[in-house]
Amino acid sequence: MNLLHTDRLHLRPCQLEDLDILHNLWCDADIRRFLFDDRQISREEAQSFIEASIASFRNHSYGIWLLFAQQNNQIAGFAGLLQFTETAPSLIFGVRPQFWGRGYATEATLAVLDYAFADLGIKYIVADVDEPNDRSIRVLEKIGMSWTKRAIVNEKPLLYYEIYAADRGNGE
Repeated sequence: MNLLHTDRLHLRPCQLEDLDILHNLWCDADIRRFLFDDRQISREEAQSFIEASIASFRNHSYGIWLLFAQQNNQIAGFAGLLQFTETAPSLIFGVRPQFWGRGYATEATLAVLDYAFADLGIKYIVADVDEPNDRSIRVLEKIGMSWTKRAIVNEKPLLYYEIYAADRGNGE
């Protein structure tokens, strides 16, 4: 079932039964501010993201994982890879505000990268982040992603990052 584990977290693929949990998480003002350009998404839209993740796990062995703190089994957020372009999967992640500052985003995204590079043989992964999102930028830089460009998308500045398997020691 593509379970991932770290010292403090366990990650499992999201399922349709997680719709309420994920919809609430993705509607949290601090999460949606950068994830959905501060737009309140509908339940149907959240369901379509979950369905896309399920299909992605079926087709690519990756998608969106829910991350849980091992000490109390509380959902702390999500992390994963989705295929938005032909070139490479995109890293996405978000952590509940009450868990910010604990390193969970870094820990979860490193687990996803390690799985993608070592187990799936993916050669490189991309990410984009809203330029004002300092917390996510720090995570991307901590996990070794390199800034590649800046662009204006929908009148908002986006920064683009990438990482190659070879840079993580899992490549050829």
